Amino acid sequence: MIHTEFERQRLPIDGAFTISRGSKTTIETVVVRVRDDAGQTGIGAAAPDPHYGETPDTVCAVLPDLLDAVEAVDDPLAIGRIEREMADVVRDNPAARAAVSVACHDLATRRLGVPLYRHLGLDAERAPPTSYTVAIDDPAAMGEAAAAAVQAGYDVLKVKLGTERDRERVEAVRDAAPDATLRVDANEAWTPAEAIRNAEWLADCGVEFVEQPVPAENHEGLRRVTERSALPIAADESCVTLPDVARVADRVDIVNLKLMKCGGVREAVRMVHAARAHGLEVMVGCMVESTASLAAACHLAPLADYADLDGALLLAEDPYDGPSYEGGDLSLPERPGTGVRPA
Repeated sequence: MIHTEFERQRLPIDGAFTISRGSKTTIETVVVRVRDDAGQTGIGAAAPDPHYGETPDTVCAVLPDLLDAVEAVDDPLAIGRIEREMADVVRDNPAARAAVSVACHDLATRRLGVPLYRHLGLDAERAPPTSYTVAIDDPAAMGEAAAAAVQAGYDVLKVKLGTERDRERVEAVRDAAPDATLRVDANEAWTPAEAIRNAEWLADCGVEFVEQPVPAENHEGLRRVTERSALPIAADESCVTLPDVARVADRVDIVNLKLMKCGGVREAVRMVHAARAHGLEVMVGCMVESTASLAAACHLAPLADYADLDGALLLAEDPYDGPSYEGGDLSLPERPGTGVRPA
């Protein structure tokens, strides 16, 4: 028999996490546990983002139905059937479905006695280093944050932009981290004309690529930016689910895939294959989230060209241990499942 449960957790962020559309000092996550009669427990979690229409309240509202579907199937290895049953009761709510997906994959691979990445046939050594996010702050503070990250071993920095002082902020980070690889993320804050202009000086600063420069709904603007930009363009908010890959394929160079956007492990793998078929590069990303949800994305990192999996590193404390990107390089536990366990 399979037994399920969930609980809400509020976790503090280390300081404040600020992007172009807001700031937060805590996150609220919903942890899912799927347990069998042998005493093995799969752990997952939802990290909902209101920008995509989900909150902890909406997650908790639909989880009883989703978990009823898991218990009805009563076999964590039958993940395809579980997904079909869940889709029959809840169509949207991807973070909630991702929490269940991660927990089921964790339990299934615990029962098989192998880590998730080995079950997927992946090579952990192929995982790219993660970027470390430098959130919006005073330019001097961003420079200090960048220097501290590099000192801790993170050679790739993701700089959040979308303000009137973007150039000053990037220059402060570059001065503080002259040898780091820089990527920037505007979180939809620029117009197409601004994005094209900004890409010129960002290229002069040695930036690698620009993520989501314009609003997700501005499809033609995104295409225009990619055609005229001095730098490659990545889609995040413009690429949420599997059908979006084809929609953005001629508008960007890179897609950023997140379990909390697409709804689970299997769907993320499908999106990777779709992106490859369209000649796109792939980044595996995350929200600010605990290792309970982030672990599965770490196991998918070998499929990607880029990783942005620092979500748990941004927390003041993480109640779970598991895969880590400390110092930028991925460390995947060899214990079965996703490797997650209470800290």
